[in-house]
Amino acid sequence: MAVYPAGVYLVGAGLGTRRHLTEGAKTLLQSAEAVVYDALLSPTLLALTPPDCELIPVGKRGGQASCSQGEINRLLVRLGQSRRRIVRLKGGDPLIFGRAWPEMAALAAAGIPFTLEPGLSSALAAPALAGIPLTDREWGQTATILTGHDPAGLDWATLSHLDTLVILMGGRNLEAIVQALQTQVKSPETPCALIRDGGRPGQKVWLGTLATITEKTKGERRSPCVIVIGPVVHRRSSLTMPALPLTGKTILITRSADQSPQFRQLLEERGAEALEVPALVIVPPSSWTELDRAIAALKTFDWLILTSANAADFFWRRLNHCGLDSRALAGLKIAVVGQKTAAALAHYGLQPDLIPPQFVADSLVASFPQPLAGQRMLFPRVESGGREILVQSLQSQGVTVAEVPAYQSACPESLPGWVIPALTAGDIDVITFASSKTVTNFHRLLTNNLGDHSLGALLAGVKLASIGPQTSEQCRRCFGRVDIEAQEYTLEGLAAAIERECATSPPAPVVDC
Repeated sequence: MAVYPAGVYLVGAGLGTRRHLTEGAKTLLQSAEAVVYDALLSPTLLALTPPDCELIPVGKRGGQASCSQGEINRLLVRLGQSRRRIVRLKGGDPLIFGRAWPEMAALAAAGIPFTLEPGLSSALAAPALAGIPLTDREWGQTATILTGHDPAGLDWATLSHLDTLVILMGGRNLEAIVQALQTQVKSPETPCALIRDGGRPGQKVWLGTLATITEKTKGERRSPCVIVIGPVVHRRSSLTMPALPLTGKTILITRSADQSPQFRQLLEERGAEALEVPALVIVPPSSWTELDRAIAALKTFDWLILTSANAADFFWRRLNHCGLDSRALAGLKIAVVGQKTAAALAHYGLQPDLIPPQFVADSLVASFPQPLAGQRMLFPRVESGGREILVQSLQSQGVTVAEVPAYQSACPESLPGWVIPALTAGDIDVITFASSKTVTNFHRLLTNNLGDHSLGALLAGVKLASIGPQTSEQCRRCFGRVDIEAQEYTLEGLAAAIERECATSPPAPVVDC
C-alpha cells in the first residue's frame, strides 16, 4: 500500500459506496489518520480506515443540522497543522457542487499542503447505473449539469432549449423545476427520470414525463436524487437491467482477526458489498503445560483429532517448539473436521486418515473404524467452549480422550467506530456468523456500544445468517432469532444460503414506470 505524506487530501467519494471509489481514494482512506466526512456518505466507507483513525462527521445533509462551511474550513486548518494524513471525504467529485474551493482556499492561506483526489460524480454515475445515457446520437447531442437547489435563480428560458438536463439537489424543488420548464414551452411529454440513492443498495428509479413525474413520486422520499430530463430517458424504458443475485446487498462478516478473505470474495462474486468486522482474536492458551506433556507422550496415542484450522496450526507450531517434526507422528492416525482443517494440515505436508462426510465434529464418532473401546485419542482444542458432545460420545464407547488446550479465542476490545452508524443508517442487510464464538463476541461488542439504541431497533431489518446448527442455536440465545442457516456447513454453503434467501425475498423493484 502506498504511503502518502502528511497533509490534507480532499477526496471524492463518488456515490458514497466502496464499489464506486477510485483506487486512490481507497488507498488514502486505508492510510488516513483522521477523516472528516459528510452525512450523505455510507458509514461503510469508513470500514476502510485504520482502527486508530479519528472519524469526524460534519453533517452537510440538506435540511438537517450541519457544521457551517466556515467551521469546516477552520477544522481542516487545525487538523492540517497536526502534521498527520487528513482525508476530507466529500460526496461525488469535490469540485462539482462540492464546495471544495473554499476549503482549498482556507488551507492555502494557512500554508497547509493539500491534494485533490477526484471522485465519480453522481451526475454521471447515477444515470449510467440506471441505464440512462446522457448523450445519444438520436436523442441528444449535449448534456448540461446544474443544481436544483435554487430554481428561481436559473435561466429556464435558455435551459428549456437544451437536449439533456442533469439536475442535482432538486428533489425538494421538483414541482418548481417541472413548472418552470413547462412555462418555457418545454413539452409536458418530455421524458423525465428521478434516480434516488443512485448506486446505493436502496436505489430507486422513477420514469415519467414532465407532466407525470411529480405525481409518480408523490409521498416518496426523493432526496438525495439526480433528475434527468430529455429524450435520452427513452433509452432506459426499453431495457431490462441484469444484476448479480446479491447486487444491492451489504453484508457484514463477523470473523476471526486473521481469517482469510475467502468468504468476502464469495459474496462479492455474487454482487454484494461485503464488510468485515473482527469478532474473534486467536491467541495462545493460558499455559502450554498440558499440550507439551501430551506431545512428549505422542507414542501412547492412537488418534490425533483436529476440529479446526486453528487447532492444526497451534499444534504444529508447538510440536516444532518442542524440537519435533512430522516424524514424531509416525504410527499416529489423524482425524480432521472439514476441508479447511485438512488444508491447514496439508500446509505442513500431512494428510488426514479420516474426514467425516459432514462438516460437523459430532459426525466424527460414527466415521471412526469400529470397535473404538480401548482407543486413546489426543484432542488439542480451544481452551474453553469446545466440542463437549464429541468428547462425551467417544467416552461412552470406551475411548480415552486427552483434551488439552492448544489455543484460546478472545473477544476484541471494541467495535470499529463505523459499525453502529452503519446499522443505525440501515446500510447493513445481513450479518453472518461462522462460529458460536463470533455470535457471543459480536453480541457483547454491540451491547457494550449501544448508546441510546436498543438491540432490537439496531438490528431491525437485518437478517442474521449462520453457518450451522450450533451457531444458529447461539444466535437464538443471544439475539432471539436466526434468519438464514447454511445447508452445507461451509463458507460456500453459507454464501449459497444467503443467495437463496435474497432470491426468495428480493428488494423492491428498482424501476417504477
